[in-house]
Amino acid sequence: MSKYSLFIVMLVMGIVLLSCSQQQARQPISHSSGTFLKESAERNKKLISGEEAKIDSIIKSDPNVKYLTSQKGYWYRYDKKNTLDTLRPKKGDVANFNYEVKDLDGNVIYSELELRPQVYHVDKEQKIMMGLRHGIKLMHKNETVTFLFPSHMAYGYHGDDRRIGHNQPLICTVTLVDFNPENKIQTE
Repeated sequence: MSKYSLFIVMLVMGIVLLSCSQQQARQPISHSSGTFLKESAERNKKLISGEEAKIDSIIKSDPNVKYLTSQKGYWYRYDKKNTLDTLRPKKGDVANFNYEVKDLDGNVIYSELELRPQVYHVDKEQKIMMGLRHGIKLMHKNETVTFLFPSHMAYGYHGDDRRIGHNQPLICTVTLVDFNPENKIQTE
């Protein structure tokens, strides 16, 4: 056997032996301790707590007005209540409403005139803030309700890229003008 053949045989055997050996697990370059997530959760708890304290002071500043607490984490009061109707908007209905947006100090951010009448397909669109999506479903026709939304129910961390800043709680006064089933709108 020539030196060349012996070299080839040894090379092949070496490759076979190396490929059959058990692979070693590689260690990660860095180890995560989870502190970032813990710190982020703590920051969010403090943020929510501070916002809720401001909202609580607004509620306590006028003891003659009855505010209700929603199961979704915001507060609301009826400015104009409709006790005659029993129906509320449900998924698929088309709601027509007007609203105004203020900061917690009462400064108008968007007036009702600026926002013009809104048309919203209940639970089929996400073009309005989360709090309004839930709040509209609590209303009857011709009711006006003022909502106090913590930032996570409004525009959250991002804001609206215009006048609403990040982590900004809001006051929204909404009038539900009308709502109809979606199929009724399509046939007209």
